[in-house]
Amino acid sequence: MIPAGVRLDGDGVVLREWSERDLDRMVEIFDDPEIAYRVPVATPFDRRAAEAHLDVARRAQAAGERLCLAITTADDDRARGEVMLALATRSIGYVVGPAHRGLGLASRAVRLLTRHAHEVFALPTVCLQIEADNAGSLAVARATGYQPVDSAPEYVEDKGRRYALHRWEHRAPTSPGPA
Repeated sequence: MIPAGVRLDGDGVVLREWSERDLDRMVEIFDDPEIAYRVPVATPFDRRAAEAHLDVARRAQAAGERLCLAITTADDDRARGEVMLALATRSIGYVVGPAHRGLGLASRAVRLLTRHAHEVFALPTVCLQIEADNAGSLAVARATGYQPVDSAPEYVEDKGRRYALHRWEHRAPTSPGPA
């Protein structure tokens, strides 16, 4: 079980649990052609899809499977995106709404959740899975210290599209040995 009330704060971003007050913001964030193309979410992403997403996020957190957090800023609690940690696959996923791209929110959120995954969940390695043509996510991976893994891509099918996800990994920092 992942305890309720998770809130991570750092580098000008706050990652917090979604709530009912965020449902309209979820629609603004997820009902976007780029997100629909790259992310397995309902399309169109309407109020009903937002309610279902919130319900699934809460159940997955209670079951200890996944942590889905809204990306907000230190000076404004409005959700601008989502960052997610799936514990079984030790992977992080993220989306930033179209109105908030280019502000470094994804990089800061991924950096914060990666540190949390290493320190709190004691995950020695955390991964991102990225399509080769997703320039934004490739930039996030590089900016946050993830390294590409030399392995065969994972092929996924979603909404009638088959695509390859390439694995990038971040290893937990090792503490220096005794002097």
